[in-house]
Amino acid sequence: MALRNAVLATLLEGEASGYDLAKGFDASVANFWPATPQQLYKELERLAAEGLIETRVVEQERRPNKRLHSITPAGRAALHAFIAEPAKPTAIRDELMVKVQAMDTSDAPAIRAAIEAKLEWSKAKLARYERLRTRLLDGHSEHAYLTESDRIGPYLSLLRGIALEQENIRWAEFALPVLDRRIAAS
Repeated sequence: MALRNAVLATLLEGEASGYDLAKGFDASVANFWPATPQQLYKELERLAAEGLIETRVVEQERRPNKRLHSITPAGRAALHAFIAEPAKPTAIRDELMVKVQAMDTSDAPAIRAAIEAKLEWSKAKLARYERLRTRLLDGHSEHAYLTESDRIGPYLSLLRGIALEQENIRWAEFALPVLDRRIAAS
């Protein structure tokens, strides 16, 4: 999948500046397709050149002009064509797992520190996702939201991100005591 499809999917939520897109991207799509703000800005330029998004400039006093981007009918068509393609199986690329795989007993303290950092990061990310979930539901039950909302995709993908972070936390909470015992025994 190209970054373009993730950007187009994000713009389905409505017109957004590059800054707003990067912020919103980090809170939603980034749980399965991360990108830096620089990558997003480059992709916005490409999408505009291809006619998949429109950009309008909003003049502002005391601030630089704001560029707002929205998806075009051609962008929607490209996104629908992407959706119709069979999804390719994905592989997880996780640097920490390579380190865990390669460690020996002398590496246990460094790996423990890395897992502890990952645990804290996952807890913080899960908390952000739970806040986003509350905001999306906006007082509705999950059943009502999934039955009545026009766009359920953002919620379903958010649930996947929540599950991923919950599993990261579960694994880290299992691995840390194992490493603690190994470190104490060495």
